[in-house]
Parts: sequence; structure tokens; C-alpha cells
Amino acid sequence: MKDIIIIGSGFSSLSAACHMAKAGYKVTILEKNSTIGGRARQFEKDGFKFDMGPTWYWMPDVFEKFFKDFNKKTSDYYQLERLSPAYQVYFGEDDSITIPGTLNEIYDVFENEEKGSSKHLKSFLDSAKFNYEVAINDLVYKPGESITELINFTTLSKANQFFTSISSTVRKKIKSTKLQQILEFPVLFLGAKPTNTPSFYNFMNYADFGLGTWHPKGGMYEVVNGFVKLAEDLGVEILTNQNVEEIVVEDGVVKGVVSNAVFKESDSVISGADYHHTETLLNKKYRMYSEKYWKKKTFAPSALLFYVGFDTKIKNVAHHTLFFDTSFDIHAQDIYDNPKWPEDPLFYASFSSITDASFAPDSKEAATFLIPLAPGLTDIPEVREEYFLKIIERLETLTGQNLKDKVLFKQSYCVNDFVNDYNSYKGNAYGLANTLFQTAFLRPKIKSKKVRNLFFTGQLTVPGPGVPPAIISGKIVSDMVIKNTK
Repeated sequence: MKDIIIIGSGFSSLSAACHMAKAGYKVTILEKNSTIGGRARQFEKDGFKFDMGPTWYWMPDVFEKFFKDFNKKTSDYYQLERLSPAYQVYFGEDDSITIPGTLNEIYDVFENEEKGSSKHLKSFLDSAKFNYEVAINDLVYKPGESITELINFTTLSKANQFFTSISSTVRKKIKSTKLQQILEFPVLFLGAKPTNTPSFYNFMNYADFGLGTWHPKGGMYEVVNGFVKLAEDLGVEILTNQNVEEIVVEDGVVKGVVSNAVFKESDSVISGADYHHTETLLNKKYRMYSEKYWKKKTFAPSALLFYVGFDTKIKNVAHHTLFFDTSFDIHAQDIYDNPKWPEDPLFYASFSSITDASFAPDSKEAATFLIPLAPGLTDIPEVREEYFLKIIERLETLTGQNLKDKVLFKQSYCVNDFVNDYNSYKGNAYGLANTLFQTAFLRPKIKSKKVRNLFFTGQLTVPGPGVPPAIISGKIVSDMVIKNTK
């Protein structure tokens, strides 16, 4: 039986571990932190709990497909509820649009906002559904080795969609700024501006409106627990508080890792940790990508997060609520074009306790707030506090209630924490943006070209940012390891 060490315990690592164990490998996961799940950890305090990372459950078919590989179902591990409303978007005081849980209701919402827009939305979603099926069936499970993976009759017929942007496609037919922003926001999950994201990625709109927004009972950490249970049942050993300090290579072949100053031998190594950081664990001659390479890449945003316990139920919000009452374009420029702390940031809030009573004590609310930021910003406590006051004041104004004196506690998380906890390059939260020149075979490679039996998985390689892509990345890397280490 061949030994394999996997660095990190995020979704991509857990996915890879399950597939490798099923294939007969002896799998050991080494996790730097004290809890499992990577960015998808959970924070608990005073009867409140918070998903620290992902809070949206989209693309349920990807999760089902993963468990089906092991003759299991998601329902064997956790229970799902489809959210209705899916989410709410604020554009100003007494000015919000609520996205319902069914497609026909969504068409009505669009039509009420802009006459004739539902017809354009149907056409847009037909294209989005087609692209989703192409992506899921033909593209996203490819290893990103060559441009030929993208070339077939279907993709050639859609080639123009790789050279036009989501933004231009959306704005061609729909004129309402509010509806435009609702259609453009899902690509933020891909980590890039809508103006820089190929229109082929409108499949995210089908994931949004067509497949719906779901909530796993107990939160996203219950999904992590499901992956862990499956992994352990397959024989995977998971060790926490394991700081990998070196990847040991002899004559161009991986021999194992040094973790907590102890050498651990292995036939192969998969790193689900930050790609840039992983390469710093190698001797320079074995690194594929230089510092210059990483500096030129377009990274997805970092984030300033607050986990807040409120001593009241919050009115006039949905489980997922987006606050787009300031300029979308200016905030995007502050992230991508001229990186700086945004003056008037857009922000997102998750009030999970609206749906799930396990998140907060009776008559109280658990809230997670997220402000997207440029990676690499100077992160100091005074600035965090300034931005907390900004968003709480706007929340009060927009929803018509006093909340500052209802805060029982708050815990912040920002650039420095992403670096310290995840060795994240510049403290990015989501990996590399899915721009045209950072798609598929143009992303960092799954398989090292300089070290035999060293592989990478996760959001900096294929297919890209997000939980479903991470799960797929774990499957891709496991297939490649099996193919290369038979």
C-alpha cells in the first residue's frame, strides 16, 4: 500500500483524501490548525456559532456527485433546506429586492422592476443552463494541462463567450441597474470583476436562480463533518496542530515532509495549502513559479469579517442579505484597479439564526458580516473598528432599527488572520480570480513539473475558487496521482 500525505484539511484536501483512500492508498492529512476544515471552520461563543468561511451552499449537484462516488448521499451526512427567499439585496432606504426561492417567482420580481426583463432573463438563463451543463460535464473536471481540454464542438460554438464579459452580456438587454447588479453579483464568487469575467461564466447565474440557495442544517461546518466522517470511515488519518515546515525532495523525487520538526515519509504529497506558500517549503530549484509570477497574478479579494452576537432578533433582513447601497464600480476599483481600503464598501451579511435556531440562543441573532477587500492591505485594529461602525450604522439606517447597543460581542477576521491561519498569499480569501488568462490550463498546475509525486489542489489551481470547485479539485488531483503513481 502506498503512503500519501495531504497538507491541509480544506474541502479540496478532504475530497482528495476520500478518493485516494478509496483507491487503496494509506492517507494521512496534516492540518496546521487545531480544527479541521481549512477556511470552512466554525467559531462558537456564549451559545452562538458562526461559519467562519463559506456560508452559501450552491451547486448541490456537485456535492451529490461527490458522495455518489462512494455510494453515499448528502442526506447520509447532513440535511438540506432550500431557502425561500434565497437572499435580499438592499439598494437604499426602503429600497430592496428579495430574490424568491423559485424561478417563476424570480421572473415576476424582474418583471415588476423592469417591464420586459423577464423575457430577457429567460433567454439569459437558457444560455446559463447550457453553459452550466457544458462546464460540469465537459470542462471543470479536466486537469488543466492543455488548451485542448477546452476545445470541442460545443466550446468552439461558444468561443465568443470567452471574449465577451458577463457585464456586457447582462447590460445589453437589461437596463435596470439593480437587476444588472443582481445578475453580476454571482461572479464575485469567482473572484473577479464582472467586466473581466468571460460571459461563459454566466453558468453561475443558473447555479443561483436555477439550482437555488440551500442551507445545511447546523451550517456549512456540518458539511465539513460529513466529509470528515466519510474520510475516516475510509481509513484516512487526520492529524491537527501539524505545521509542515519542509517538503523533502531527493534527486527530484518527493520523499515526505517535515512537520513539527519530525520527518514523515511518504510516497507522494498533495498540498491543499496555499500554492505559493507550499512552494516556499521547497528548495528554490524545485519551485515552478517565481515571486515575479505571483506578483503579476490577479488575486480574488481578501475580506474583513465580523462575527457578531446580537441581543435581539434583527428585522427586515433575510438569511443572506447583500448591501449594494453604495457604488459597485467604485468598490471594485478599490479592490482590483487601485488597491486601497474602500471609502464606502458594499458588504454582505449572513443571519443564519433566522433559518437555523442552532446558531443563536432564543431571541438573539448570530450575524456574519463580510466586506470584500484588496489582498495585501495594511490591517490594524483601529481600521477594523472604523469599518465595523460604518457597516452597523448603514445596517441600522437601511433596516430601520437601533442595533449598536444590542451587540453582545464581536470577533473580527481580516488580512493578517488569513496569512497567519492559512499562509494565504497577501491574505487573499478566495484564491486566484477566474479571469480569461487565469482559466483552466492557464492556472498553476496540479502536478509539479520539477518534483516527481508532488501535487497541488485547491483554489489556486483548477478549477478555481469556491467550495464546489474545491471539491472537484480534490477529485482531479486524486485521478492524477493514481495515474502517475501506479
